[in-house]
Amino acid sequence: MPRAARESQRWILKGCLGGVLGIFGLLVLATTLAFFQGRRTPEGPHEYVALGSSFAAGAGLGKLQKDSPLLCARTVKGYPQQLARLRHLSITDMSCGGAVTSNLLRGGQFFQGPQIQTIGAQTRLVTITVGGNDIGYIGDLSLSAARKTDTVLGWSVRRHWKGPKARSERDYTGLKRELLATLRTIHRRAPRATIVIATYPALLPPAGTCARIGLTKAEADEMREVGNQLSATTRSAAEQGGAILVDMHALGAAHDACSSSPWTNGWSGSKGAPFHPSQLGAEATARAISDAMGAKD
Repeated sequence: MPRAARESQRWILKGCLGGVLGIFGLLVLATTLAFFQGRRTPEGPHEYVALGSSFAAGAGLGKLQKDSPLLCARTVKGYPQQLARLRHLSITDMSCGGAVTSNLLRGGQFFQGPQIQTIGAQTRLVTITVGGNDIGYIGDLSLSAARKTDTVLGWSVRRHWKGPKARSERDYTGLKRELLATLRTIHRRAPRATIVIATYPALLPPAGTCARIGLTKAEADEMREVGNQLSATTRSAAEQGGAILVDMHALGAAHDACSSSPWTNGWSGSKGAPFHPSQLGAEATARAISDAMGAKD
């Protein structure tokens, strides 16, 4: 091999090696950051503790909260933050995007401990919105819409995704069991606290579909039933577990993603995270919880 070719090959290999090492270094740095952020226990009086998934964290609703784990995507405009301002409460926001119900009680998400770890005798209010990730609700909505797009994501989904979960794979019984276990633990740790469970707001119209959600009529019919069953399961757990229910699924029935005044986003054409609460939806949830709590002290 000519010397020039050998030199060229050597520089290409060094460049590739440098790129691999750079990516590896970034992954190590990101993992280290996630570890230390996840292991840090928030300080504060823990008067109001917010628990849940991205629907509580306020995914896509603007600026991230200071000092919260980046991977949780907690924003300053999520409904817990707005509720705290409405009620003049000191808040400890433990919600985290991607959380399943077991993360509330047992932790295990992004190196974090249980979301309930800050709840104690001093806690006076706990809010919870969780469950969609347990049954694959938002994931299946998003992938169903994404596979129709002419994008890299759409191509990947069409190639690798097998389709929405079968009804038998959506474990509503397990979800209710986890919710009840969480409620029992909160009652034990904070016997004087008011516990409020807010259901996921309505995402899909009561019938049919629209371009904004990117689903066929058959897909919308199937996923609408998932949303209805999620709401019913959450409602049952709240009633049985001694929590105040704020049924945003019912309250927001006229404000689905296809409506003229949506409280939730569709797959496209909206600001914020797809198939998540809009700014109006977060505001409406905060107001509904505040109303359910009654007059301020």
